[in-house]
Formats: sequence, C-alpha cells, structure tokens
Amino acid sequence: MLEGKIVLVTGGSGALGSSLCRTLARHGADVAFTYHRNEERARELGSDIQGLGRRCLFDRVEACDGKAAEAFCARVEQEFGRIDGLVNGIGSVQVMPFALIEAEDWDAVLSVNLKPMFLFSKAVVRGMIRRRAGAIVNVGSVAGHRMLEVPVHYATAKAAVTGFTVSLARELSRYRIRVNAVVPGLLQGGVGTNVSERQIAEYERYCATGRLGKPEEVAEVCAFLLSDRSSYLNAQQVVIDGGL
Repeated sequence: MLEGKIVLVTGGSGALGSSLCRTLARHGADVAFTYHRNEERARELGSDIQGLGRRCLFDRVEACDGKAAEAFCARVEQEFGRIDGLVNGIGSVQVMPFALIEAEDWDAVLSVNLKPMFLFSKAVVRGMIRRRAGAIVNVGSVAGHRMLEVPVHYATAKAAVTGFTVSLARELSRYRIRVNAVVPGLLQGGVGTNVSERQIAEYERYCATGRLGKPEEVAEVCAFLLSDRSSYLNAQQVVIDGGL
C-alpha cells in the first residue's frame, strides 16, 4: 500500500507514534520519526523498522523549535530524496480542572499540541509543492469533538486540529496535496494512562464496541490516508472512537 513512499512521523516514540511507524513500515514505507525524551525506545523502534526491511532515520527534535523542525525535515529529504507523507502525531495532555488552569498552562498545552503541526507541515510542504504531490495526516482527538470529561485546554487544542486541517487542505489542493485528520477515541496506552478507571468504565459503557481502541487500529487508518488508495479523500476528519 505504501511501497516506495517516504513518511515522516512526529512524536514517533509514543504509544500511537511507535505503532504508526511500525505499521507504515509493514506497508512498505521508509520511515523517519522524531522523539522527545526516550532515546532507548527510539533506538528499539528504529531497529524494528529496519528489521522489516525499510530504511529509517530518527532524531531527538525540540518540536516547538522551528529551526530544529526545518533542519530535521531537510535531513530527511537529503538522505531519502523527498518526503511523500507527514503524520503530525505530537501531543500532550495536562489533567487539570478549569478553575486551576493558569495562563501559562493554557499556553503550554496549546503550544505543544499545535505549534509542531504548523512547523513540520510548513517544512515539508515546500518539497510537496515542487513535486505537486503529497499527503498529510493530523492526529486529533474526540476530546475536541464530544462533550467528555477532559481538560478544557486540551480539548481546545484538539478542536483546533480540525480548522487547521480543512483550511490547509483547501489551500494545498491546487498542488495535489491532500490533508486529512484522524480523530481517535480513548486508546490503550499513551494519553489513556492518565484516565481514571471510572472514566474508562464510563467510556466503555457508552462506546458501541464496548472497549478502548488499539493504537494499531488508528495506525492502519493513517496508512490508508497516506496511500494512493485514498486519493479522493481530502479535508476529512476520520473518527475512530468505537461508536460513541
């Protein structure tokens, strides 16, 4: 499905990010990814990707640093020749009631969830525009689409992913670049580790499939959106929540 494609994943060492990287490699893509802290996990992921017979490039990148983002994207293009697809997967949550959120907390959560998406998208689209081809997938969350018990600043940031996606898709459509978003529900691992047992039980009660999602289920949808098989899908938010 992705044979011959070069895909960059931001936040590759997380629960969803690592599943994304492995899934993309299994579908034939060469994968580059960024990580923030866990070098050991990043090296293990890199070895797994190479073990699947795919090329891999990874590095620790300060995701909110524009120069660092541009430098890594330029390195990927230099070593792999181009970037065909981008998955903006960096995200972070701060569990805090609204009355206790300070302006600094608000700024920090919105920055880490939105600024890397802007910076990496800007860095990769230049090459995509030259080639008049490419696909971008932004990772949102049902926290920005449903009335759930989630931190307000996190929900606000994830809701903003929709606006970014549809606006960028319209602007880049003239260059045959598609921009879509996946909107996962509560998944095993990752952000889900911050969720209480009561909240998990409530989610499973109202979710039609009666369970949490698996990162690989979201990863498979991302792989499809990056592939030529989804060539008629653009400016969409694909909700993967088990049926809330």
